Amino acid sequence: MASVLRKAIVGCARQLPRCMIARRRSTTSGFAAVDSILLRSLRDHYEEVAKMTPPPKVSPPSSFTIVKGALDTHGPVLKRTYGSEQISIYVTRLGNIIRGGDDDDDDDGINQLFLHVEMSKPGQKNSLLFLCGLYPDALGIHSISMRPNLESEGILVVPSQYTGPSFQDLDERMRDALHSYIEERGVNESLFPFLQAWLYVKDNRNLMRWFRQVGQYISEKNHAKGT
Repeated sequence: MASVLRKAIVGCARQLPRCMIARRRSTTSGFAAVDSILLRSLRDHYEEVAKMTPPPKVSPPSSFTIVKGALDTHGPVLKRTYGSEQISIYVTRLGNIIRGGDDDDDDDGINQLFLHVEMSKPGQKNSLLFLCGLYPDALGIHSISMRPNLESEGILVVPSQYTGPSFQDLDERMRDALHSYIEERGVNESLFPFLQAWLYVKDNRNLMRWFRQVGQYISEKNHAKGT
C-alpha cells in the first residue's frame, strides 16, 4: 500500500506539463488548468484504489475481540481478558517505524508488523507495555516497560521515566521466560493473518480518504475564486 501511495503521488506530478512546473509566474487560466489536471488525477487514483480487491476475510483468534471503530482511530485493534488482566493490541507496519530502504523491500515490509501490547490490571496505575515485531512465523520482543495506565483515552504515551534495560541485555533464561509470559496470553504469530489483512483495509481506507480530502480542498478553493 505504501508503494501505491508513492506511485499515485508521482503519477499526479507526472501529469503536470513541464512548463507549469518550471514557471514561477502563471496566469489565472494557468492555475485553473493545473487545478483541473490535479483534480482529475486525484479522482483517477481514488477510483483505482477503490477497485482494489480486498484480502480474504480473516478472523482473529477466538480469545480476542475486534475493537469497534478501530479502523478510524489510532487506538487498539484487539482486546482480550486473561484472568484479571486486560490486554490491548496496537499495530502498525514495521516500515512505518523504520524509514528508508528500496522499493524492493516492499514485500518484506508487508510481512513485518510492529505491535504495542498493553497489559493492565484493575487498581494498578501502571500498565506493562511490550513492543514486539510480528512475522508470519514468529514474534520477537524488542523492549518491555511500565507506563501510566491511560487505557480510557485509547492512546499510547512515551514514558518519561526509566523504562528498564534493553531486552537483548537480559540473560537468555529471562528472555525465554518473558516470551513464554506473553505467548501464554495469546500474543504470538497466530495474530499475524488477521492483523495483516486489517492493516491492508486500513491503509486502503486512509489512502482513499487522502485523495478525497485533497480533492475537496482544491475544489473548495476553486469555488472561493469564483465568488
